[in-house]
Amino acid sequence: MNQTRPAPDLTAAQPRGCTNLLLRQLTRQVTQHYDVHMAAAGLKTTQYSLLSTVLQLGPARPVDLALALKMDPSTLTRNLKPLLAAGWVDLSAGPDARTRAVSITPAGRAKRSEAQRHWRLAQDGLNRILGLPQVVALHTLVQTSLALLAPAEAKVGDE
Repeated sequence: MNQTRPAPDLTAAQPRGCTNLLLRQLTRQVTQHYDVHMAAAGLKTTQYSLLSTVLQLGPARPVDLALALKMDPSTLTRNLKPLLAAGWVDLSAGPDARTRAVSITPAGRAKRSEAQRHWRLAQDGLNRILGLPQVVALHTLVQTSLALLAPAEAKVGDE
């Protein structure tokens, strides 16, 4: 006999603990998982993300990269330094004298291509550990949360 359970009453559910702490714990563990794989390519996960974004956006102003990555401009500058030193990205004059443009170099394209194989192993491993339905639900929750927080962040900046 097939009995179905009643759906849980989620209206009675209350968050337990600090959301920020839980998210930081999750991101630390996920970052460690990816960093193990990316280390085989000689990169940190943040460096791979930055190389990928520079490749995707083409020559881009640092401020546009920071916005795309939802990153503070000073953090972006700090993260660009090792990529510049390795010759994987280039910082050149922008369209006017006041701006600069970041672009990926041929060596950066090769490094990103090498690292992409390791990223795929990390992604597949996380999908296996968490299960695809959980990963899809996580992506949906994060994307929805980011969209909901964006207007709130803008209001805080305007005050």
